[in-house]
Formats: sequence, structure tokens, C-alpha cells
Amino acid sequence: MSFFKNIFSSEKKETLDKGLEKSKTSFFSKLNKAVAGKSKVDASVLDNLEEVLVTSDVGVNTTLKIIDRIEERVAKDKYVGTTELNQILREEIAGLLSETNSGEATEFSIPEGNRPHVIMVVGVNGVGKTTTIGKLAYQFKKQGLKVVLGAADTFRAAAIDQLQVWADRVDVPMIKQAMGSDPASVAFDTLQSAISSEADVVIIDTAGRLHNKINLMNELTKIKRVMQKVVDNSPHDVLLVLDGSTGQNAFEQAKHFTAATEVTSLSVTKLDGTAKGGVVIGISDEFQVPVKYIGVGEGIEDLQVFNKHEFVDSFFK
Repeated sequence: MSFFKNIFSSEKKETLDKGLEKSKTSFFSKLNKAVAGKSKVDASVLDNLEEVLVTSDVGVNTTLKIIDRIEERVAKDKYVGTTELNQILREEIAGLLSETNSGEATEFSIPEGNRPHVIMVVGVNGVGKTTTIGKLAYQFKKQGLKVVLGAADTFRAAAIDQLQVWADRVDVPMIKQAMGSDPASVAFDTLQSAISSEADVVIIDTAGRLHNKINLMNELTKIKRVMQKVVDNSPHDVLLVLDGSTGQNAFEQAKHFTAATEVTSLSVTKLDGTAKGGVVIGISDEFQVPVKYIGVGEGIEDLQVFNKHEFVDSFFK
């Protein structure tokens, strides 16, 4: 039994392996074609590898970093066989992820100190934002933490209704106002309620629209400013939810949201239904924001704490 299986339950590891299956199959199919008939890693293999990484949604900048690192190893070792390429790729991708992700967490937890711990969740509509909030609430509650949700996406009535469904399912309180209400007002009420009920965690949903970056920036800034009047230094975590199946579009969303507000962590969803799992590597590296959670299935347990060792182990298994 591997070290990774020891720190992660076999059931969770199996779910992760299965969730990354499409990405892994697609990647290695391309990689095998790239090195076909070659015994040595040379310029043509590196050119082909560059194309494999870019078409696997790792992103251009991150791909160039990986290629540069492999070129350095080839130059130093003089001869690198194509049979070693898998292991070299594994090491270099793990190295890149290490620069942004600690890779130590295996369970859902919140830092010691701030109570309530306030998480503001951002992301466009349709990426799995509400589902992520619901699954997070479930996981935190399972850890014995008291959770309060805030429906600050007042732009769509459906957003409030969807969050209410999750609040009822997980059996946690949700603070809401009428559609069209001031989102900052909802956040303010949510934090006051959390303090009076001595909650451990507050998760605030926000509107997911990108039609005007200035409006988005102003709205998120106002929500943060109002929250800080109730809880010092809140939000303690700004979690950007991205749909992994959208590939390069997820990069664009990350660019918009990191420009609009200070994003401190990422959750990448829907990895089980796509061959674009490489996006996790690229976005984490490109924006220097740690991936905190990944969605690898539709079940309530299928939101996992991201662990770089786990991810690389499953991807290169």
C-alpha cells in the first residue's frame, strides 16, 4: 500500500483516480504518440511534448516552464531516454504545484483563531459555485463545526432558491433577503447572525456575472468592506470556483476575478466529466493561488481537499 493511500482513505483515492481517468487517458494517449519511435528526449520530442501539454489545457506559460525544466535536465544528464519522460514530467509537475500548494491537508479544516472563519465564494454562474458551497457546508458540519450560509447573490432569485435547497439538505441556517437586495446588506446580516449563534464558519455566496469588471470589483469591494465592520479582517478566504471542464475559459475567468478582487484560494469543479484536468496545474501556477478543493463527482462526498501528492499520484498512476 502506497504512502498516498495511507494518508487518504482508499475510498477517496479511488474516487480521485476515477475522477481523473478521462484527463489521464487523453494525456497519455497524446504523450505516447509524441514519443513514438523515439528512444531519446531530443528537440523534436520536446516540441511534441509542448503541444501535448498545451492541448491538455496546462496553459502556454506553465507549459513553457515545464519544457524549460526538462531541457535543463536533458542538458545536465546528456542522455535522457523517452522511457524516463513519464517520471521526469511527474517530478516537474509536482515541483510546480509545490510552489503554490502546501499539499499537506487531507481533511476539511479551518485555521485556528478567527471565529467565525469567513469564506467569500466568487465565480461565474454555472461553474458549480452553489454546489461547492453546499458540499463545503456538509464537510465542515461533519467535522463538528457550526456553519452559517449567506445568500448574497441577490441578482438571481434562482441563486437564493438553489442555496436554500442546499441549506435544507445539509441542515444549516441560511440568511437571505429579497431578490435585488443589497448583497453587502445580506453579508452584514449573515455575519451578525453567525456571531450571535457562535458559528465557526460563514460561507457567503456572491453574484457570478462578468459583464462589467468594474461593477464586479465595486460590488465585491463593498461586500468585503461591510463585512470587516462586523468581523475583523474578513473575509479570511476568497474562494474562486472554476469549472475544470471549460479548459481555457477557466483561465479567462481566473484572470477576471483575480483582477477584480484578491482571490486567496481555488476550487476546481467537474473534473470527473472532462479530459481537461491539466487546467488544475496551469491555473495554480499561472495565478500563484493555491487550489484548495477539487470536485471529482456529483456525490455530496465528492468534493475533496486538494493534495498535490494525491493529484500527481492519480494523474500519473
